[in-house]
Amino acid sequence: MKKANGSAAPAARGRPRSFDRDAALERAMQVFWRKGYEATSVSALTRAMDINPPSLYAAFGDKERLYLEALERYAAGRRETVAQLLEELPSARQAIERLLLMAAEEVTGAECRGCMRSTAQCGDERLQSTLAERRNVGKHRLKARFERAVRERELPRATDTGALAGFYTTVLQGMAVQARDGAPRKSLVATAHAALRAWPHSK
Repeated sequence: MKKANGSAAPAARGRPRSFDRDAALERAMQVFWRKGYEATSVSALTRAMDINPPSLYAAFGDKERLYLEALERYAAGRRETVAQLLEELPSARQAIERLLLMAAEEVTGAECRGCMRSTAQCGDERLQSTLAERRNVGKHRLKARFERAVRERELPRATDTGALAGFYTTVLQGMAVQARDGAPRKSLVATAHAALRAWPHSK
C-alpha cells in the first residue's frame, strides 16, 4: 500500500501470538509434576504449553515464577479440600483417615504419580526455603485441628499436637515418594491403615 505522496507505507507489525494462559499453566503444571523443577527445561515447557520462549517470559516471568504459579494452582484445590475435611468431619481421626486414603488414591494416579510437592526439591536455597514454607502450611493446619481435638476431649490433654501433625505430614509425604518409586495403591492403603493405628487414645 502506498501513501498519498506515492511512498510505500511501512508494513504492519505482526501481532504477538495469543494463547490461553490458564490452559498453558495447566500443561506446565503437568510437566513440573512429572519431571520435577530442576529436570524440567524451558524448551520442554514451551513445547508442552505450545508457546515460544518470549511468550513464556512475557506471561509468567521466568521458569521459577512459572513453577511457583503452577505449584499454587496444584495446591489451591487440594488446600480447599483439606480445609473442608478438617472443618466438617465430626472428628479429627475421621479427617486424618479420609486424608490418608484420598492421598493413596491420588498419588497413584495414571497420569502423574506422587504429588507435585514430592518433586519440589531443588538446589536453589531461596526457592527451597519458599517451598518448605508452603509445605509447612499443611502441617500447621493439622496441628490446629489436633489442638481443637484436645479441647473437645477427642485426644488426651497431654497430646503433643505438633509432633502428631509432624508424624502424619511425614506419612503423607512418604506415601507420595513411595508412589513415585512405583508403590501400588494397595501398599499405600496398608500404610495409611498402619498410620491410623498410631492415633492416640484417651485413657
